[in-house]
Amino acid sequence: MAKNKKETTEPSVEALENALTRTEQYIENNQKSLTIIVLAIIVIVGLFIGYKRLYIAPMEKDAQAEIFAAEQYFEKDSFNLALNGDGNYLGFLGIIDNYGPSRTGNLAYYYAGICYRNLGEYETAIDYLKRYSIKDEMLGSITYGAIGDCYVQLNNLEEGVSNYMEAANYEKNDFSTPVFLMKAGLVYEKLGKMDKALEVYKQIKKDFPKSSEAREVEKHIARVETSL
Repeated sequence: MAKNKKETTEPSVEALENALTRTEQYIENNQKSLTIIVLAIIVIVGLFIGYKRLYIAPMEKDAQAEIFAAEQYFEKDSFNLALNGDGNYLGFLGIIDNYGPSRTGNLAYYYAGICYRNLGEYETAIDYLKRYSIKDEMLGSITYGAIGDCYVQLNNLEEGVSNYMEAANYEKNDFSTPVFLMKAGLVYEKLGKMDKALEVYKQIKKDFPKSSEAREVEKHIARVETSL
């Protein structure tokens, strides 16, 4: 038994030694190339850190100072001023142009999209909303929902309901999910997809019984069940 164990172990040790020798030989033969690769990685990492600290960080600080006025106009429903600025402070469009790579510049895409939706410029709104890189859970669902609103206004109901469902399923919560499920149900009805409409209405009733949408969903369920 001991002999068999020794025979089993020795080839493994020998194989390991051969593998180490081949690795050492490879490193020796390719030392110059490997050194260049390591140095390239170090340079890339250094450039990235420098870009974030020396370029993006100061830009972010300036962008936050500029966006305050635009947000104030947005809250007052002064969407043109929010978009274009007031002559003293940049609007969301100016912030995108000047501070686009920053986190605040990215947020300006969301605000601009909502402004254009409220101004009835739905195709432009969709463009800006789609260019917003979602960083916030709640804004994620609202963004998809706003895109859905725009498509519905453009009478593209299939895209509209698809985005409503995306909004409903994005980080589900008691606030926005039932709202977008209700919107999806109403559009499904317009599309004649009564089974889909019934499904989302029942989901509201089951999963979000305390929501305001649940208080009126029974009449929608009854209407759809009658049509089916």
